[in-house]
Order: sequence, then C-alpha cells, then structure tokens
Amino acid sequence: MERILASRKRIDEIDEKILHLLKERIEVCRDIGVIKRQLKIPIRDSHREGEVHTNITRKASELGLNLQKVKVIYREVVAMSTHVQKHRKFEE
Repeated sequence: MERILASRKRIDEIDEKILHLLKERIEVCRDIGVIKRQLKIPIRDSHREGEVHTNITRKASELGLNLQKVKVIYREVVAMSTHVQKHRKFEE
C-alpha cells in the first residue's frame, strides 16, 4: 500500500507540472493573439495547427504513447489556445 501512495503522490506532482505548463502555453498564446490582432492577421492558422499535430504525433509515437488519445488531448489544447487568442482570456 505504501508503494501505491508514493506513486499517487508522484502522479499528483506530475499533474501539477502539466497544469503549470498548460498555463504557460496559454500565456504565450495570449501574447500571440495580441500580436495577431495588431497585425490584423487571422487567429486561426491551419498550417500551424497542422504542424503542431504532426510534431506531437511524431513525438508521441517516439515515446510509445497511444496516438489517438494524444491527438484527442491536443485537439483540446489547440482549441483552448485558439479560444484564448480570440478572447484574450480563458474562462469556460
């Protein structure tokens, strides 16, 4: 039981790191949204989104992760990032 508790504690630590990284990503996306509005360019960039998905798929494959599940997660991450660029904040 002690090993399970130690492993769960480690999962909690990893989850916290993931959340901090998501927050950092959102902050960068918010900055990108400001720049895009200043330059009057579209928020959505299909080419860039494709690059992100290609890179993530390749890296997930190299790490032996389930590609379909990673794709689902990253579709949500990209959607959250696009939302922040459009609305300057994330509240949903």
